[in-house]
Amino acid sequence: MSPTIPSVFLEQMKERLQDEYDSFLATYEQAPERSFRVNRLRTTPGELVEELPFTTLENVPWCPEAYYYQHEVDRPGKHPFHAAGVYYIQDASAMSPAEALEAKPGETILDLCAAPGGKTTQIASHMQGEGILVANEIDGKRIKILVENLERCGVPNAVVLNEDPNHLTDRFPQFFDRILIDAPCSGEGMFRKDDESGERWSPRLVEKCAELQMEILRATAPMLKDGGRLVYSTCTFNPLENEEVVASFLAEFSEFELIPVPQASHYQPGRLDWMENPDPRLALAGRLWPHHLRGEGHFVAVLQKGDSETSRKTKIGKTASIPKDRKKLYDTFVQDHLLDSSWIEGEFTLYGEHLYRTPSGFPSLKGLKVERPGMHLGQIKKSHFQPSHAFALALQSDKVKRVRNLSWNGNDLLLYLQGETLPDQQSGWTLVTVDNYPLGWGKASGGLLKNHYPKWLRWEKYRTI
Repeated sequence: MSPTIPSVFLEQMKERLQDEYDSFLATYEQAPERSFRVNRLRTTPGELVEELPFTTLENVPWCPEAYYYQHEVDRPGKHPFHAAGVYYIQDASAMSPAEALEAKPGETILDLCAAPGGKTTQIASHMQGEGILVANEIDGKRIKILVENLERCGVPNAVVLNEDPNHLTDRFPQFFDRILIDAPCSGEGMFRKDDESGERWSPRLVEKCAELQMEILRATAPMLKDGGRLVYSTCTFNPLENEEVVASFLAEFSEFELIPVPQASHYQPGRLDWMENPDPRLALAGRLWPHHLRGEGHFVAVLQKGDSETSRKTKIGKTASIPKDRKKLYDTFVQDHLLDSSWIEGEFTLYGEHLYRTPSGFPSLKGLKVERPGMHLGQIKKSHFQPSHAFALALQSDKVKRVRNLSWNGNDLLLYLQGETLPDQQSGWTLVTVDNYPLGWGKASGGLLKNHYPKWLRWEKYRTI
């Protein structure tokens, strides 16, 4: 069934695309492409492809760890590896901004408009658990799925904030090596996949989005270090939100320059002919068109920051220490259950009973709306420590003392995912894995493994693998 496309939008695209319009229009009669991206915190693309039963995989050209698949044949969303965060289902075009960011281990990185987490987990995959990743989302409802996806993918070094970008500017001057702004937009590139985006669209919405995008860019520029990289992206075709916004930003912030998108050979250049006052630099931006590649509509611009006049740097706060007796309960758990003592090291903070490990070198969070101050490790009760589901998913199975490994197509795995107990002769907290990928906790006692897989994630009784 063809999506409902606003007639005013079609008139605009016909005028802009001219000879290309018919091929562009024909994409709305085609089914959207499906793709997923391998989580390098878990495995490598080569290793995973050998393990998967999928038969229709094809490489995504601009993302080496991503694959197209045929939805009618392979259903990766129903495979247990998805529950274990081994891969992330994501539109191929939506992978382009994080690829252009080129995140490196050990850096400080901000994903400013982060929900639902596809690009955040992609950045985390590149960072390999090293450095500081700040995922910010202003929408209090969307932030919940962001946290869930970060936990499912085993991201250990993320702080999740629920802030207006303007509130972050003064708190993080020249703090980040790289910043991604996947800006709120009119969503023209999503009409094929999302009927609601077509229903919301209007010329006024485009104008309002452009104003908001510029406001976000102004708030963000001071947070980037000199020499840092800023990637601005949208999922819309409209030049008012793309080329025109970037041109306005460059005019206002002369310390920034536009540089080529690293994956530019796979994309089309920015459309100077659609600008009111054409700026030759915008040819360096990248446009992803559904009639030129296998994916939805996207725009990507990469900006490099030169020397700025700002001399103020972010002050690194000291995390308040937690009571020694409370920390000892956690340390004892690590010593008794893990082979990796590095989990005892680092900076820790308590929110009530909940223990978090915060990334080293992070500023004070006082006065900010914080959804997650770091890696959620679990709860410190009066006499013991109870590990979190997020902690299980951040571990490596070969560094845990007690492991119950299940096969992805075995009946025991299905029972575990449905919340059932399993027979087990071990004793104590046990990491349950699927083909050695962490999946959750169980606690063995009296010949049974009590199920600690979260109730809200459990599979329905009728569901099969």
